[in-house]
Amino acid sequence: MTQQYPLQTLASCRAGEPPEQLLAGKAMDSALARASGFALGPGDRVRLTLAGDDGLVTGLYVVGPDGSIVLPGTGRVPVQGLDEMAAGNAVFAALRQRAMVRGERTFLDLRLDESAGVWVQVGGAVFDPGRVRAGERSAEALAARGQGNPSGDENPMRTLAGALRAAGGLRPDADVSRIYLVRGAQWTRIDLLGLLTGGEARDVIVQAGDRIFVPSTGCFDARLVRPSAVTAPGIRVYMSNLTRPAASNASSAIGKETTSLPYGTRFLQGLVDMNCVGGSAMNKNRRAVLISRNPMNGQSIAIQRNIEDLVRGADRDARDPYLMPGDALACYDSGLSNVQDVVSLLGNVAGVAATTIILEGASN
Repeated sequence: MTQQYPLQTLASCRAGEPPEQLLAGKAMDSALARASGFALGPGDRVRLTLAGDDGLVTGLYVVGPDGSIVLPGTGRVPVQGLDEMAAGNAVFAALRQRAMVRGERTFLDLRLDESAGVWVQVGGAVFDPGRVRAGERSAEALAARGQGNPSGDENPMRTLAGALRAAGGLRPDADVSRIYLVRGAQWTRIDLLGLLTGGEARDVIVQAGDRIFVPSTGCFDARLVRPSAVTAPGIRVYMSNLTRPAASNASSAIGKETTSLPYGTRFLQGLVDMNCVGGSAMNKNRRAVLISRNPMNGQSIAIQRNIEDLVRGADRDARDPYLMPGDALACYDSGLSNVQDVVSLLGNVAGVAATTIILEGASN
């Protein structure tokens, strides 16, 4: 299939592999990564309740940037990377060391009150690699969640899939069955293909400081060009339609909503969206250009199509590429329209010349 970056020129698809230095640590079973559950990180809010306490220790605490909470009369207690039970044990041990509690551990209860987004590193075959926030929630969502003072919290986007979407989503050449997760001195390989096909797949809760790498297969996979749990729900493209009868983008009804398209939109669908298809027979040879960039090597690519041929051709699917984030579309007038413009221009010039002659004669 012809795409805006010619992956079909590669000899064959290959199993993606990460950089060697990324796997310098010890391999970990993927089942252990999935079973690790939720771990506290910076920005999380926990509710601490101590039986018999008059308010000295009981209350809400926010995990600081250093991964610890600050208790009155106790100081900082590191809790990053710990689940609720382990964090409660750490707090109880710190309080007992200061002789602030007696009795059994059951007198102290620590529960997650609100989970925040965490910083993770994402690299490889994603559209926006770099440091991203997985599980970040808007102020409106947090305000709605706080109604009724609920106990506990769930952040469905603080996962491996959520981190991939925060990084722009997987590219069409991503190896979705071999995604590498590095946590501290350990690493594991995760298969998320089931999130695309509807098969069995278990996502992984990410922790602050995790590193994720998505290898490239070197081949275009159409299954990845649609909204999903690991791809972008939509894309933004640039459009220009200055053809007749439309004389400007405004008259072509091109706005913010028009240029925001669902992921998986094809070239021809984008042309229809920008009012570049149809009209009088004079426009049947109208042309369109798609300007894109190969995300694998950064090379800029321009593709030109005759719009009528694209509409009527039985092989349109092979010549109708998918649109990618940041692509640009432009429409050009047909040759007949250009001739009409030339004739109109000559007519205007002749009219101006005749008017000038009349005015000069009248003045004499």
